[in-house]
Amino acid sequence: MKIAALVSGGVDSSVTVHLLKEEGLDPHLFYIKIGLEDEPGFVSCPSEEDIEIVTFLAHKYGLKLDIVSLQEEYWERVVDYTIQSVKNGLTPNPDVMCNKLIKFGSFDDKYGKDFEFISTGHYADVEREGGSLFLKTCKDKRKDQTYFLGQIDRHQLSKLRFPLAGLLKPEVRKIAVDAALPSATRPDSQGICFLGKINYSSFIKRYVGEKEGKIVELETGKILGTHRGFWFHTIGQRKGTGLSGGPWIVVKKNIPENVIYVSNGYDPLPVYRQDIYLTHFQFITDNPLGDDIFLQGEISFKIRHTPEFTRGFLSLEGGLVKIHSETSVHGVAPGQFGVIYDKEGNRCLGSGMISEENNA
Repeated sequence: MKIAALVSGGVDSSVTVHLLKEEGLDPHLFYIKIGLEDEPGFVSCPSEEDIEIVTFLAHKYGLKLDIVSLQEEYWERVVDYTIQSVKNGLTPNPDVMCNKLIKFGSFDDKYGKDFEFISTGHYADVEREGGSLFLKTCKDKRKDQTYFLGQIDRHQLSKLRFPLAGLLKPEVRKIAVDAALPSATRPDSQGICFLGKINYSSFIKRYVGEKEGKIVELETGKILGTHRGFWFHTIGQRKGTGLSGGPWIVVKKNIPENVIYVSNGYDPLPVYRQDIYLTHFQFITDNPLGDDIFLQGEISFKIRHTPEFTRGFLSLEGGLVKIHSETSVHGVAPGQFGVIYDKEGNRCLGSGMISEENNA
């Protein structure tokens, strides 16, 4: 079996290499450079340490290692998407798009096409049932990363292997310790993948700029202060407004007027919603639940990366996919992704981008 293993220097991808070797496989290791090391403000870049670790893995297990750059593709496809989304008042999700467009997109186009499978350290699973193929949640529900994989397509899924699917995070750490892997005690990476150690606000300030606007209390219309630009704020945000006497929650944005509206909890309706509308919805594989899924089909879903699922119903309304949640949901942010699962939360079915339409 010809298999490519994407390695990052972290404990998860390192352990996948160990597990693949235990299966008798010899994966070809690939370290993808997508970080913006030349970006002003990028400090303490971990790439040198990453490369030392993946080089150690290659020597330890006698494997080939290629360090490849997809920085240009990343800038054109993911960073530009992020900047444009912010300018349009949306809340982007670069991690979702990185998986779809770079790790399993550009990488496969350039290198992965020569391999039968691509292995990663994601906490997810692939289920093959007869001629059907499904993205499944993994054993460790707290670490499950299917939310970030909700935009991949059938071809991409068909090539993926997730060796960590049946393991809990502590078990992964123990394997790394027992195998004397240098990443065994390395902290998990945090934050948006392309930013690395870049401060997000500084990055947005450079590429979008600043423009002073009003902070208005939704219920009273009272001007409470000013902000540096609506693009620095997202719906549901509880910190960062600089206002005292909070918590002040960002509940609405007026994009043309550069105004953000906040609430101190007088009326939860602007913050909590039951109806969520998705645009550009796609199933990962063929619709596994049949056409009835759009006739009040019962599902579970997530609108952000959390261990918990919310139950709801799926339907079509006005050309958009509509989720009607059983309970009110906090912080519905246009631009983020609504990811749909079967009602048990076992299979990830697909996703769409949360729309501004019908969310006012």
